[in-house]
Amino acid sequence: MKLRTGLDKSLTSTWARQTQMVRAGSMRSDFGEMSEALFLTSAFSYENAEEAEARFDGRAEGFTYSRQTNPTVAMFEHRMAAIEGADVGRATGTGMAAMTAALLASLRAGDHVVGARALFGSCRWLMDEQLPRFGIETTVVDGTDLNAWKAAIKPNTKLFFTETPANPTLEIVDLKALADLAHNAGALLVVDNVFATPVLQRPMELGADIVAYSTTKHIDGQGRCLGGVVLCSKEFDEQHLYPFYRHTGCAMSPFNAWVMLKGLETLSLRVHAMCDNAEKVAASIAKRVTDTRHPNLASFEQQNLALSQMERGGTMVVFELPGGREQAFAFMNALKIVDISNNLGDSRSIATHPWSTTHKALSEESRLELGITPGLIRFSVGLEDANDLVQDVNQALDAAGV
Repeated sequence: MKLRTGLDKSLTSTWARQTQMVRAGSMRSDFGEMSEALFLTSAFSYENAEEAEARFDGRAEGFTYSRQTNPTVAMFEHRMAAIEGADVGRATGTGMAAMTAALLASLRAGDHVVGARALFGSCRWLMDEQLPRFGIETTVVDGTDLNAWKAAIKPNTKLFFTETPANPTLEIVDLKALADLAHNAGALLVVDNVFATPVLQRPMELGADIVAYSTTKHIDGQGRCLGGVVLCSKEFDEQHLYPFYRHTGCAMSPFNAWVMLKGLETLSLRVHAMCDNAEKVAASIAKRVTDTRHPNLASFEQQNLALSQMERGGTMVVFELPGGREQAFAFMNALKIVDISNNLGDSRSIATHPWSTTHKALSEESRLELGITPGLIRFSVGLEDANDLVQDVNQALDAAGV
């Protein structure tokens, strides 16, 4: 198989990010296909036994087994690494597989992790439930309070784990300051960058060591396939991530990788268009709902920090209806264009009630600690006409008695 220049990092690193999103990591066979080829194969053949041995012991380049490496998956991994500015990418079957791999790959019993309290529900479950089962200590802190992070550090602290903007409250964490704090303590910083996407925020440029995504969200962008990716240094991959990835079987399927490659081609265009819509929707809701959150709003308390880290305010709008669950449900049930679902980053706008869906597995105490109340709505703004979205939201607010 011919290797395109898209695998030449010395060249792709000079490309603009939009060019990387379209071409980085591409490989072409002798057929000269324009769209990346889909390699639906579990294993690969060899010219002779000596070649098989050489591939398995690393003396020869090539693929061996799709649980470890696959040409279509490799193209997606290379492209994501180029976009993020990482040495290596490892694509996983789901976003939570990526988060789990980012944490567990280098940890062992006796280690300590400090995490922000405002995390996606399943990520918070990893911190509260799964890691302690393996003898890994965890401490959860207010992510916005650097002194709380500093106070939580122990001699055995190995990782800091955060998400910013946080799901679903849009809480912002100062990534540069947190990276400095982690490194001074001899720890690594792991960042879940799902809400911001690599279009709006690149944590590695701010000092993060490991970045993880649910590619199910904006990267696919059309609600088709599950996936995740972990991005890191070559050293971390060789020592920790690849052995974990290879032996635990969390690999992404070639078909899903092909879908993600197609999604990356339009990611920047979609995210910026969704940001345009989100700004208009947020401004409209803010006229009627006091607690409306979007970094573009002057009322957003962390606006300066958010926009110093992100190119724009993002695609998510969060607001809290004073009538609690009953009013939130009345609003959602009155929507005519916007879908009720638990996904986000889709081309279709989605309203989510985190209290009863995405964060329901957490205790009521934990949900309230995170700032998730029965009246909170998470609004993922899509690509519909902005005026249609504003009209739909306003008629639903009318129906809910807001």
